Amino acid sequence: MRTEPRPTRLDRIFARLDREPQRPVLDVPRMTRHRVVLFGATLAFYLTIVLAVVTTSWLVRLDWQAMLFRPYQQWPEIHAFLDYWVVLGQRGPTAVMVAAWLGWRCWRQHTLRPLLAFGAALLLLNVTVGAVKYGLGRSGPHYATEVGSNEMWHWFQAGSDIFPSGHTANAVVTWGILAYLASTPRARRWLSALSAVLSLSVGLTTVYLGTHWLSDVLLGWAAGLLVLLALPWLEPTIAGAEAWLFTRRDRLRARRAGAVPVPEPALVTPLPAAEEEPVPVREIVPPTPARASRTSALLAPGPHTARSERTPVTPAGSRRPPHTDRLTRGAATPAARPLTGG
Repeated sequence: MRTEPRPTRLDRIFARLDREPQRPVLDVPRMTRHRVVLFGATLAFYLTIVLAVVTTSWLVRLDWQAMLFRPYQQWPEIHAFLDYWVVLGQRGPTAVMVAAWLGWRCWRQHTLRPLLAFGAALLLLNVTVGAVKYGLGRSGPHYATEVGSNEMWHWFQAGSDIFPSGHTANAVVTWGILAYLASTPRARRWLSALSAVLSLSVGLTTVYLGTHWLSDVLLGWAAGLLVLLALPWLEPTIAGAEAWLFTRRDRLRARRAGAVPVPEPALVTPLPAAEEEPVPVREIVPPTPARASRTSALLAPGPHTARSERTPVTPAGSRRPPHTDRLTRGAATPAARPLTGG
């Protein structure tokens, strides 16, 4: 007796997920007036920090005071833990974790928007933060050469790509994108609070370890927040990219299945009535007798008739001479002529 194999626990889990209805998706965020005002205020804060560092203001003195305080020597017992905690701001590990979660959401909701939005945010972050880093060329605390200076314009010196803090900006964007793509308002609030705590703690951890100035962290927070606030401007591009990818996928599936895509009907503009050309009429030529007989021979026979009722037909051009004394089968036989002796 043949029995079916019993489903495993993993098979039951996937079967339950397949029956799960599609999760509700909120409307795509738009650039509202509130968001525009917040974007402008964050941009003003960003430019203020840059100006304060370039002009060697009180913010630079605060940087040096925090650096000379050496927090890693004041609280050495938490140094080992914070060495691992700062990994939450590194782009490689965090991008893999967040991309795995967003990929799961893409599969469940049948959309590519989460991954595309995350990729657009990372691309915008790398371009903006990288341009400022290499444009200003500020050296970090471990590479400082003069006490009290802003350590700017050291383009060809080691460690001169420290301003703004990449760890901090990446933590803001990587964990903040989860709140941006949340499906419900409650999840958005909780994820916003979680991303704020993570980004703040990662930024302060870099100051504790002595890898960044305090102003680097302030500018990193502003840079990451600007990227998140600017994402609604990229939503039309993200939607276009998603539609293009789905179209390519459908064409590839049709090509693998051997189906020929039906071309779209071309739009033909009709000519005016005065410019219409007459349609040529083909002359119908009757078939020749030989062609007609050949065609009729291939057709199915009609009703059955007796052989005696069929009319013999002599084909045209027959070489047999006519016989006047030949009778048709079934006709009456004439009386025999009397034999005469000769």
